[in-house]
Amino acid sequence: MEVELKENERIDDLQLKGLKLIQDVDGFCFGVDAVLLANFAKIKKGTTVVDLGTGTGIIPTLIAGKSEAKKIYGVEIQDEVYEMATRSVKLNDLEDRVEIVHGDIKEIYNTIGKGFASVVTSNPPYMHDAGIKNPNDKKAISRHEIKCNLEDILKTASQLLVSRGKFYMIHRPTRLIDILTLGRQYKLEAKVIRFVHPRPDKAPNLILVEYAKDGRPDLKILDPLYVYGSDSDYSDEIKAMYKNEDLS
Repeated sequence: MEVELKENERIDDLQLKGLKLIQDVDGFCFGVDAVLLANFAKIKKGTTVVDLGTGTGIIPTLIAGKSEAKKIYGVEIQDEVYEMATRSVKLNDLEDRVEIVHGDIKEIYNTIGKGFASVVTSNPPYMHDAGIKNPNDKKAISRHEIKCNLEDILKTASQLLVSRGKFYMIHRPTRLIDILTLGRQYKLEAKVIRFVHPRPDKAPNLILVEYAKDGRPDLKILDPLYVYGSDSDYSDEIKAMYKNEDLS
């Protein structure tokens, strides 16, 4: 389907089953962290998925292309970004499987319900909101905890999930204590953690976490994931993530 682009917008080819994404070149464009999360999440056939803070809809689009999820909701609070994501859904003819919901994640259960999702995902803002000069700036909202914080994300994920449902999140290792303790506070038990390193000789700068709602304590640490090899090219594992491979 053809869609009309606005000023400063472009269409990116996701190199996956012909899927594309509309992005604002002056806004916050998706990065490798979204690709990491979409590939980390285990999505079974017929699953209902909710992505919190979906931005331009990159994670629902990738999940739609790489899995047989039945329905994928993307929740976004910013008006312009929500509208852009909605146009990307139409561009890809995914209206029957992907729905972008406009709203505040702290109250989104009033719109889409509680206890119905098998999987929730989120690539939330990583940074505290201290020192933000323009709280309405799209980039600032995407990067900083202005509209929601880590606790809001975990609380909402727990509200949306069925018992034993899974929550997948990417964040910063510096927030690890909060990630574990706040998760347990909202009945989300961390089951799998994977640290993501820029290179083999660098400390991790991202962390992937799989939680289970009402899960028992039993944490598994996976082998580290390296984004780049020693030659400054993407590692073989990252290259494989950009190929057409199922997530199930």
